[in-house]
Amino acid sequence: MRTYGYRRRRFFFIPLILAAIAAFTAVTMLLWNELMPLLFHLPTITFWQALGLLILGRLFFGGGWHGGWWGKDRWRHSLMNRMSKMSPEEREEFFRKLRNRRHAWHERFGREKEGEEGDQAE
Repeated sequence: MRTYGYRRRRFFFIPLILAAIAAFTAVTMLLWNELMPLLFHLPTITFWQALGLLILGRLFFGGGWHGGWWGKDRWRHSLMNRMSKMSPEEREEFFRKLRNRRHAWHERFGREKEGEEGDQAE
């Protein structure tokens, strides 16, 4: 059961998160305005343009809003949950198929590399 203290802490973290985002945006703006006009002759940017750049960078390079840095192990938890519900026979079958896929990949791509290395050795 949630208590009053939990609600107070939650409302304490909202302004803290907003302040952290504002500080990170301000640092980005200051660094951009100091470096980019001198190095690449780009225009200076405002606070809101810096925030927009951070959001674009997050969308392009961070994997969107779902997952990203915090959700990296989500697939592992999902797999462990599925594995815990499997019988020992189903688990053995799963790992057998996984090994077969790995061997098939090595058959397809690994031999090409070995052949290339063998040609260079001669």
